[in-house]
Amino acid sequence: ALLRRLQQTTRPELKLVVMSATLEAAPVAGFLNNCPVLRSEGRRYEVGIEYAARHDERPLAEQVAAALRQLISEGLDGDVLVFLPGAVEIRRAQAACSEIAFQANLLVLPLHGDLSPEAQDRVVRPSTQRKIILSTNVAETSITIDGVVAVIDSGLARIASHSPWSGLPTLNVARISKASAVQRAGRAGRTRPGRCLRLYTAQDFAARPDHETPEVQRLDLAEPVLELHAAGITDPSQFAWFEAPSSPALEAAESLLQRLGAITGNGLITETGKRMLRFPLHPRQARMLVEAEARNVAQDGCVIAALIGERDLRQRNSLAGQPRLHDHATSDGPSDLLSLLDLFAEAERAKFKSEKLSEMNLDPIAVTAVDRVSRQLRRLLGTHTSRGQNLRSSPPVEKTVVNKEERGVRALPAEDQALLISILSGYPDRVAKRRRKNEAELLLSVGGTAQLSPASVVRSSEYLVAVDVEERRESGLSARAQGNRSSSTVIRLASAIAADWLLDLTNDAICETTEVSWNAQSERVEAVTRLLYDQLVIDETKGSAINNEEVSRILAEAALNAGLRAFIDEDELTRFLARVEFVALSFPEAGITPLTEDDARTALRELCAGKRSFAELRAAAKRGELIHALQAKLTSAQSSLLAKMAPDRVSIGGRRQVRVNYESGQPPWIASRLQDFFGATSGPVIAGGRVPVVLHLLAPNQRPVQVTTDLAGFWQRTYPQVRRELSRRYPRHAWPENPMQIVPEEKGKR
Repeated sequence: ALLRRLQQTTRPELKLVVMSATLEAAPVAGFLNNCPVLRSEGRRYEVGIEYAARHDERPLAEQVAAALRQLISEGLDGDVLVFLPGAVEIRRAQAACSEIAFQANLLVLPLHGDLSPEAQDRVVRPSTQRKIILSTNVAETSITIDGVVAVIDSGLARIASHSPWSGLPTLNVARISKASAVQRAGRAGRTRPGRCLRLYTAQDFAARPDHETPEVQRLDLAEPVLELHAAGITDPSQFAWFEAPSSPALEAAESLLQRLGAITGNGLITETGKRMLRFPLHPRQARMLVEAEARNVAQDGCVIAALIGERDLRQRNSLAGQPRLHDHATSDGPSDLLSLLDLFAEAERAKFKSEKLSEMNLDPIAVTAVDRVSRQLRRLLGTHTSRGQNLRSSPPVEKTVVNKEERGVRALPAEDQALLISILSGYPDRVAKRRRKNEAELLLSVGGTAQLSPASVVRSSEYLVAVDVEERRESGLSARAQGNRSSSTVIRLASAIAADWLLDLTNDAICETTEVSWNAQSERVEAVTRLLYDQLVIDETKGSAINNEEVSRILAEAALNAGLRAFIDEDELTRFLARVEFVALSFPEAGITPLTEDDARTALRELCAGKRSFAELRAAAKRGELIHALQAKLTSAQSSLLAKMAPDRVSIGGRRQVRVNYESGQPPWIASRLQDFFGATSGPVIAGGRVPVVLHLLAPNQRPVQVTTDLAGFWQRTYPQVRRELSRRYPRHAWPENPMQIVPEEKGKR
């Protein structure tokens, strides 16, 4: 795309030739203004394709062994090329096929990118023995192997990708495309007709995509986007891409570059960004190296950048594919990268001799690659000092056991702290916090969780930077690879940091929030103030919330959910609402609208103003404030009418005050001992004499013997019979024959 842009602007005479053995030509020709296409057909032999009859649930290694057994039984007379997703699957298949190969006198050889050149040469060199080559998709196009007459295709590959939402690389075992499957099968027909056994069904093949997704649409774009900005292209989304990446991927790259300080918000490259471009590195490593240079630890920074960019120095276990543990991994340390730096220093003192490196459980190929890259970076920095003159280059002494309190990053030498800060500068979005002390589960600043690898030495630091992270989704190792999927994020290399480094180095990612929320246990509104780094809580303090509208709203919401009866006696509320209803019906001319429970809920909501807890609400309701708030919905004249015409209490015979009971839809009533009404011929009236109060005349057991408004009629018609019955049951109480001539007893006296 850049060449096409150059051709269309300042170099119209520029001639472009695109050559490929596998690339689909038509889209490229169309992009280059329908340029001519030349095709040279190579010699091809017929390859017979055989599919699995049905989906095979066995582990992939067992499927490979079964296919190999079939080829041998049918007269195999050449080499077999087996395509597998990765090095781990190759090691498992090698173990599964070893007995078969021994019996058939076959040589089993792995082929993948982590092998030494000598091991790779052994695969392609002619051999007197027939070979079983267990390969990743590296053998699809880049290597021609003479003698291959059969291919066993798992139909799977481990595809590198990138998650724009998290910023993490992903590595998924996925089904290959039809084009890749055809390319793999063609390896059996290079020198003679051959066979291809596909460990998946014909229906599975038909459902696969025609071609793989281009890398520009699935990998991290930070490096090419930085180069575009350096070329003056401030908006990569407007760039004339050959195959345009997705908008989220471009936005993620732009966001990361701004976070690293490489570009400004309007797309201009910064001085830091220009310094980063000096190095043939991913922008993360380049930013780390720029910071290390500024902190005078550039030479160690070069080695760390190389350690990140190259594969692990440590040799791997045969089947698991995990790095072997060293003495460095058995203790608690500040950084996996510093531990690897020490291992590299040991390798350098051993002068990189292969036998010495093997004794140290180090991979000679990886060590050599790190040395080569670190030297290249030092030349670019203009520093030619050898490793032996670095501050950390002295031989490691025996580890001194220190207290946990002294084990933090602050106890490290200044040079080591400078290196850790430099690492943070390249990975500001990869900050993690341990969920619980000394546990492997981590909370990520981008959201979500991850597991720290058991091989990591960073075992106690609360905060760390995740340097080598893999978000892996496995779909099973069956040929269909369509089973249950599981996703996990594993941090393989980590580096400890101090929380205040985040404030100093990446201040724009820090924000403080105050969240007001309801604490159901304490029944109060609380304010939680959090110091956040992206989505990670760095500090949190709890306290009483200030009095404001948000506090009142949250308290009211909790109070209404609890219900009115949680704060006021149900009889008291029902009685007050009935009093208002009674006056409204008795005096329609007053224009009083009966109050409802909705009005009571509104009053409760209003009562929440200035309060923070249920305890304060209950205390206020106990003081009558809720009833007062309800009564405030009436005018002053209506409130006076309520107090006068629907009194709270009335007197009996001018002596005793009793409470008037009000119920919705029922006449007001009072209840008192029958003896309290001696000497009276009528009961109290309310509503200005309009409504007689219903009398509940109670026996000594407090049960009503009569409910009436006609007291005189009760004395004449009903009392004699009541007197006969109750005088026998309660002889100690007064039962006069003519109660209308008797003065009522004082309460508590006979």
